[in-house]
Parts: sequence; structure tokens; C-alpha cells
Amino acid sequence: MLNRVILIGNLTRDPELRYTPSGVAVTTFTLAVNRPFSNQAGEREADFINVVAWRQLADLCANYLRKGRQAAVEGRLQTRSYDNKDGRRVYVTEVVAENVQFLGGRASGEGSGYDPSFGEPRPTGKRNDHDSFDDPFADAGKPINISDDDLPF
Repeated sequence: MLNRVILIGNLTRDPELRYTPSGVAVTTFTLAVNRPFSNQAGEREADFINVVAWRQLADLCANYLRKGRQAAVEGRLQTRSYDNKDGRRVYVTEVVAENVQFLGGRASGEGSGYDPSFGEPRPTGKRNDHDSFDDPFADAGKPINISDDDLPF
């Protein structure tokens, strides 16, 4: 059996972080995912998909995602039900996130600078004032001195 979901979309609102009575972090947010076709009026429609993240991933999503931000979510589809105040059964279908990649930029258009799958900052490819990419290996054109013993091959 297979239950796998991969989505790329934009957050419709800021993530909501809560904690269970036992102290486990849970974050919910909604992704607007564009459909691959236009309707009869020529407009693109979107599906609004609820996403839930647990534990450390919940904390990361709550801290780094914001409304309008693009994200890729990988997880599984889950359906649950509960009885509302009126005694009616309500069914909820949502994606339980197992991996979330922060895509696109912040409000200023920069890269995210954080990749939760690695747990540490990553280069963004941001251009500097001289319109060239930041290169940590650039040394004003000087050759790099590496011995053959330092090479892994």
C-alpha cells in the first residue's frame, strides 16, 4: 500500500502553533496549490489543502513560514472525524507533513537561507552589490594549494 503526497504551494495564512496536553508541538497551515489548467473563463483555480506538522518540524514551520511564502510539503494523506457542538460528525482530510522545504523568498525576495532537512543555514545564491554571486572559494584569482593526500579519489 502507498500513501504519499507531494505538494508545492503558497501559504494562505501564518502557521498556527499549538501544543498537546502532553507538550507535543503541532502546527497547522493551509497551502494554496494551483491546478495545472485554467477554467472556462481562462482563470487558474487553486485547491486549498490543510497541512499538519508535528514535533520539531512543527516548531520549524511556525518559526520560518509566513503567509504568502512558497513551500514544498511531502507527507501522507489522513482522514479523521469528530463530533461538533451540534452533535454532527465532521470529516477532515489533511496532509500530515513528514518533510517541508521552504521555497521562494521572504518578502524582500531573498532565498530562505534555511533548509530544515539539514538543520542549518544554507547558501541562498543571493547576489551582492557587484552583481556577482558570493563565492566562498574565490581568492582573487589565486590558485588553491591542495595536496594529493587531501583528495578523496
